[in-house]
Amino acid sequence: MLYPLRGGEIDKLIPAVATGDQFAAALGRPEKILQRVMISSIGGVITLLISQSQVSSRFYAVWLILGVSFILYILWGPIVEASKKNSKLRKYTSAALFDGYITNVSVREKVVNRQEQANKIGKLELVESRRTWLLLDLEDEDGYLGELSFPMDKKHKVISKGKRILCIVLSNDKQFSRIIALSDAWLPNERLWVGDYPYLLRPAFEEYCKLRLNNKRNYY
Repeated sequence: MLYPLRGGEIDKLIPAVATGDQFAAALGRPEKILQRVMISSIGGVITLLISQSQVSSRFYAVWLILGVSFILYILWGPIVEASKKNSKLRKYTSAALFDGYITNVSVREKVVNRQEQANKIGKLELVESRRTWLLLDLEDEDGYLGELSFPMDKKHKVISKGKRILCIVLSNDKQFSRIIALSDAWLPNERLWVGDYPYLLRPAFEEYCKLRLNNKRNYY
């Protein structure tokens, strides 16, 4: 079942500015963190050195600000990335609470990183890092809704066909004839959150679901 959200409710469930959980998710894998550290340190050192040579120049303040910005990139980079992810879902004109169930559970191997490494004889070869993803087909009494996918973890062993699942669906159509995006999802009976990225303010969403689904008649 789809329960359309009222104006402003999506803003309370998906924040404009990144939360702590979203910041942690945007930091990414160790390889990505290392890349950010390198950009932050190298860019910061170079621009600060340039700023020192421009002390008497009117552009000194500009170079100094750039240097500090590079050094702080490890902090503001994930915040900006997470905020952009949030804005992608907040931009759609229609949002609804989905209350349905899982009709199929499957797994798929996905390539998460590719890099060249030298083998024992010194020859470069392409090495792929793979990770198992869990794919859930979601349906309600009106039929198939869509697929939710995310990296598989041990805690996901409790997920099976027929489990109840709640999430937010986004569309540019008030009738939701075409679902464009899904948020992360909550399995209330297992008290388990799933998803590739924590779009929702989870405690707020859980409370919203309780109020909305327990007071269907009074809500409208």
